[in-house]
Amino acid sequence: MQDNPPPGPPFAAALAVWLRIGVTSVGGPAAQIGLLHETLVARRRWISEHDFDTALNFCMLLPGPEAQQLATYLGWRLHGVRGAVAAGGLFVLPGALLMAALSWLTASQASAPWLLGALRGTLPVVAVLIVLAVLRMARRNLRSLLSVGLAVMALVGLVGLHLPFVAILAVAAAAGLAAHGHAPAIAPLPAEGTGVVRGWPLLRRIAALTLVFGALWAAPVGLTLALLGPEPYLDVAAVFTQAAFVTFGGAYAVVPFVAGLAVDQYHWITQADMVHGLALAETLPGPLILTNQYVGYLAGWNAAVKGHAGGLTPALAGAVTAALTTWMTFLPCFYFVLCGAPAVEGLQRNGRMRAAMSGVTSAVVGVIASLGLSVIQTAFWPDGRIDPVAMLVGVLAALALGSGRVPTLVAVVAGAALGAVRAGAFGRLP
Repeated sequence: MQDNPPPGPPFAAALAVWLRIGVTSVGGPAAQIGLLHETLVARRRWISEHDFDTALNFCMLLPGPEAQQLATYLGWRLHGVRGAVAAGGLFVLPGALLMAALSWLTASQASAPWLLGALRGTLPVVAVLIVLAVLRMARRNLRSLLSVGLAVMALVGLVGLHLPFVAILAVAAAAGLAAHGHAPAIAPLPAEGTGVVRGWPLLRRIAALTLVFGALWAAPVGLTLALLGPEPYLDVAAVFTQAAFVTFGGAYAVVPFVAGLAVDQYHWITQADMVHGLALAETLPGPLILTNQYVGYLAGWNAAVKGHAGGLTPALAGAVTAALTTWMTFLPCFYFVLCGAPAVEGLQRNGRMRAAMSGVTSAVVGVIASLGLSVIQTAFWPDGRIDPVAMLVGVLAALALGSGRVPTLVAVVAGAALGAVRAGAFGRLP
């Protein structure tokens, strides 16, 4: 019996499904990928099992949020470019609107003890989530001495030597290529299928898409600079465009890269702000990389407070930089998918590419571990002192989340509520 889906649905019916997925896709990439599979493969049979697996493997090769890119690719399979835009856009839009509201709330109420307590209360839970993510990735990807070595290299390079993020990824990709064709140094990604689009038609398609997406990138940036001046808008556009092209492994991997620029180089935010954004994204539908939007909002807000935002109020400047950040974060996702979709199975069978990306995936485990160390310090040793209540919350969160019986959203909200109550009881942050 062949596993072929029935003819594709009407576009209006698919649009309603994409919106429903965008509103309910809470719980991180694993849960979101499961939701896409349950909705499109198991329940409606719009996509075959083989096509879903092929699409997922392809999206795992790309920088950026794999669940959002998977939705984009599946939308393309059903309805072409308009399907890709609808699926990928609606996957992001509900969470982006909620993040905009939460960003304004946290910026405008930054001195409120209950809010500061709520944000701090989420940190132990986020620390546990990152540790669990590292353990899952390690079990899945670190199956040899070389892969373990690449993870350790990334961790030491970021934490001990402060090497550039991009340089670490380049070394990991080169190591993966060097191991290509040898004994099982790095577990290969699966590859199957026969349809391949290559040659001049593919090159012409990529060239045309590059021109279109280049214009889509330049238009809002140029308009913003013309109306408001360069600071901080040009740097915001540059940082998040670069992040979209070099960060593999999802939101947990992008946070260290963005923090290195937003915290250490441009001083837009603090390290705690970075983790607060990640905690907020954990509670929202959509990709966790919406953390970037929170960072972008605070970059604009803080620039306006200093008088460096083209005369805008903090709220308006934050809205502009948040919109720029979101556009720069997700526009490349559509570009990658639409460029590679016609050649997806050929890319799947490219052994050298898979070897290089396997090396990068191994290094990403170390990158995420470096983030975990930073969050652990912020959560459990604030101001250089051990916080026993945070330690207890972390233990309880580890037991709850490690068992898989408590949803991520419940754990994060519970941590925030406890933090808010704790701050209210003390009248300040303990």
